Amino acid sequence: MSENDKNSGEPKGKTYYSLEEKPPPEETVLLGFQHMLAMFVGIITPPLIIAGVAGLGPTETGFFVSMALIMSGIVTFVQCRRFGPVGAGLLGVTGTSFTFVPMAIASAEAGGVALALGMSLVTSPVQMLISRFIKQAQKLFPPIVTGSVVTLIGLSLIEVGMQDFAGGADAADFGSPQNLLVGFFVLIVIIFCNRFGSGLVKIGAVAIGLIAGYILAIPLGMVDFAPIFDAGWFTVPRPLHFGLDFDLGHLLPWIIAYFITSIESLGDLTAIAQTSNEPITGKLHHDRLSRGILADALGSAVSAIFNSLPNTTFSQNIGVIQITKVGSRYVGYAVAAILLLLGFIPKIGAIVSVMPSPVLGGATLALFGMVAVAGINIATRNGLNDRKIFIFSISLSFGLGITYHPDAVEQLPQILSTMLSSGVAVGAILAMALNLIIPEKKQG
Repeated sequence: MSENDKNSGEPKGKTYYSLEEKPPPEETVLLGFQHMLAMFVGIITPPLIIAGVAGLGPTETGFFVSMALIMSGIVTFVQCRRFGPVGAGLLGVTGTSFTFVPMAIASAEAGGVALALGMSLVTSPVQMLISRFIKQAQKLFPPIVTGSVVTLIGLSLIEVGMQDFAGGADAADFGSPQNLLVGFFVLIVIIFCNRFGSGLVKIGAVAIGLIAGYILAIPLGMVDFAPIFDAGWFTVPRPLHFGLDFDLGHLLPWIIAYFITSIESLGDLTAIAQTSNEPITGKLHHDRLSRGILADALGSAVSAIFNSLPNTTFSQNIGVIQITKVGSRYVGYAVAAILLLLGFIPKIGAIVSVMPSPVLGGATLALFGMVAVAGINIATRNGLNDRKIFIFSISLSFGLGITYHPDAVEQLPQILSTMLSSGVAVGAILAMALNLIIPEKKQG
């Protein structure tokens, strides 16, 4: 590595423990718990949503959550440790991006968890390919395209959050005052922690809101403890427990999701490098990006076999690095160990699986709104002009239109109808096409 590679792009600032430094064991464990708190909700929410869509019972839902924790721990370790060409070698933690949730919902509705996992496995090579052609992928998905799709994902998921907020699908007490009270209580706690808290309280606002809402729901009789008592103390991962299925009509949305999450991960890995006082330009950084995306891709493929949704690098933990000023990879090892420990204890999955829908809904409404706003921030990163406004508005209009009325394409051939029934896929295709067709105005 040249001297230029070492110094170019390095941010100013200081870390208490740099990438290769090893904090004392007690500090390492404490820092690991802080990262786990920041990412825990992001890990458990997608499997809870998909389990609900697929109609899984508490036991199967708990197993699904446990597998998500285990695979997140394994892929996090690989991402931090690096094995040859796999893994960025940075303090990068992984979990299921909300970008995959709309696609997983559509697949689970059509063919259960097996179809969602099968589509994840079959399309994961797309991300493996992207890891070798990063610059080309960034050109195909510039901020205006990526931002449009992420905004569309957030807005389309709000319906799911609102459904849980009111009590969940087919709930006999849907929209009852008690459900709304619990949902609003969770939201209020999240808002309070986010606006008036600082440091880790602010970062862990959603997790704190979930815990507070869960506690409130217990005396209200909304928590069924039987699955928790029935759950064991140790579980063993069982590959292909839910099986794998494939449907050509679901291919395109999943391919788009892997493109979007790859672009997101590039930004997250760069931010992690910057906050860890590591180079953010040059060959070293480019190699780290390539290895990091490949780790996400291989992790997603293995996750599908072991009953978990795709894993990508999380952005939630960048704030923890900024606050603690610790970028040591050894903290990542601690995070991985904690996640594995939680995943191997079925009672943890059971506790999560019986979480009342309004508690989850209060948290996801906040999260999905944040996803939508994050998309707007991405789209407007370099300012807006008439061209970008047109691309953003058209892709958003058609994407949401199909989300609200997927029956609008029912008369098309079956494969085409299935592909285009995804509002996110339609919005992404339009955004990409318009970005390529409409020329940029020359400056001056």
